[in-house]
Amino acid sequence: MKRKNIKDCIETAVGRKKADLLIKNCMALNVFTGEFEKSNISVVNGYIADSHAPDNAEAEAVEDAGGNYAVPGFIDGHIHLESTFISPSEFSKITALHGTSAIITDPHELANVAGTDGIDYMLAATENLPIDIFFMIPSCVPASYVDETGAVLKHTEIKKYMKNERVLGLAEMMNYPGVLSADEEVLAKISAAAEFDKKIDGHAPGLAGPQLSAYCAAGISSDHECTTSEEAFEKLRRGQWIMIREGTACKNLEALIPVLNKYPGRCVFSCDDKHPSDIIEEGHIDHIIRRAIQFGIKPETAYAVASFGAAQRFGLKDTGAIAPGYKADIVLISNLQKVKIEKVYKGGELITSESISEWKTPVIDSALSERITNTVNPAPLNEESFALKRTPEYIIQLTPWQIITKNGGKAPGVDISRDIIKLSVIERFKATGHIGTALLSGYGLKRGAVATTVAHDSHNIIVAGVSDSDMVAAVNRLKELRGGMVVIDDGKIISELDLPVGGLMTFLPAYETAERINNLRSAAHSLGVSNNIDPFMTLSFVSLPVIPSLRLTTLGVFDVNQFKLI
Repeated sequence: MKRKNIKDCIETAVGRKKADLLIKNCMALNVFTGEFEKSNISVVNGYIADSHAPDNAEAEAVEDAGGNYAVPGFIDGHIHLESTFISPSEFSKITALHGTSAIITDPHELANVAGTDGIDYMLAATENLPIDIFFMIPSCVPASYVDETGAVLKHTEIKKYMKNERVLGLAEMMNYPGVLSADEEVLAKISAAAEFDKKIDGHAPGLAGPQLSAYCAAGISSDHECTTSEEAFEKLRRGQWIMIREGTACKNLEALIPVLNKYPGRCVFSCDDKHPSDIIEEGHIDHIIRRAIQFGIKPETAYAVASFGAAQRFGLKDTGAIAPGYKADIVLISNLQKVKIEKVYKGGELITSESISEWKTPVIDSALSERITNTVNPAPLNEESFALKRTPEYIIQLTPWQIITKNGGKAPGVDISRDIIKLSVIERFKATGHIGTALLSGYGLKRGAVATTVAHDSHNIIVAGVSDSDMVAAVNRLKELRGGMVVIDDGKIISELDLPVGGLMTFLPAYETAERINNLRSAAHSLGVSNNIDPFMTLSFVSLPVIPSLRLTTLGVFDVNQFKLI
């Protein structure tokens, strides 16, 4: 990471030293005053020396912006890199050209699979990439007492990461029951971050009243799970930052526009989870900006939230603004409403398709890599493995474009005419043979099976199917692939993607991965999966026992509202 040379900035600003770069004739966004100003931007050693440089300022290179707008590089305030399915280096390649200059990632997916090995792998895989990648250390490994994960992360292990300069704090505290009950280990994790004056992110969908106050009193200062403006306003009034999420599975922007419009200074944009095909086709944070403007948010507000908002929330003091002393992460835009990006500068260096092709992938320790790529070890299965353990069985009802579910009542078994199919979660780390099975509604599958090793947050194998034999075939194929996603019909593989890195990420290039994912989606839809859900992203959340209301774990059906197995 480049360090700011204060003397160089001073010498360049007063004209005693040539700038490395001068971007002339642009309309730069001033995030402090909320206006666009005619500007000349001088850059030295990767930092802005002056945002109001004279027209005749000397520079080694001069870029005439031709009246285009200049805005700070975009920042994703909360994302799980593993959930993009591609390597961090591939992710940086496809997002950099969309104006992304930094992200804050929570590696709790790989941590649930491999503990500190997972965190160490992600830190190594993101070292010295062209975009800045900061970390929040996972707080909930496992996410709840019913999760069977590949590892357990204690407060002592969390604390050792807090000295890392790229670690900004403690990631989403999903275990809000643990906070409310003042669980000693939960409080120790919070204290581990607080001791180093680091941020603590929240995750408490629907929490309100005195319980919300108690949660905030613990020092948890953000939330990305708001699905209504009423919920967001209540959390904001208790001091939380509101992370407005617009990803592949969860699209909360439209519902939260009233909050963004009234209190933009306490908002951050976030994708949380987004497939590479969606990033390639519609964009990353630039897509959220575009959508916000379409919903009536002023451009200067949307662009400021996309950059300065996250920088302020996470204490990135020299990031997120076009002003003296700030990183020269600059995006030149010809059309504000459409977010038409003309050029992107990271640390004052122009990013192009050609320069991206020369980026080097970080080298990972071979022993660590070997451990991370051998994590799919379920016990042997047969068709009887998926038999319902009671009749009638609970139905988990999906909600279109949301990860919340509902209690759909009970049914005696699969009934395609009522859109009721079978759902199973299989423990995959220690071959325990534990399998939870229930019924699923709202998915739409008419035949075959869909399976994945991406099953938040424990990432056991999750499979939805009409046929038990196809469910067996799907799980067996995932074991052969060392993790991945697969669509099976009548025993035949219709589409698949291998994810050998913890059962979560592939080594394939981003564009090939995107094509494979689109093929998987099409294959799942061809078997009847509803068009109003993402076949895999939606399925992957059905096993997460911290989002209301019914979930399925390896131990059975879990009622989140009661926080117990039922």
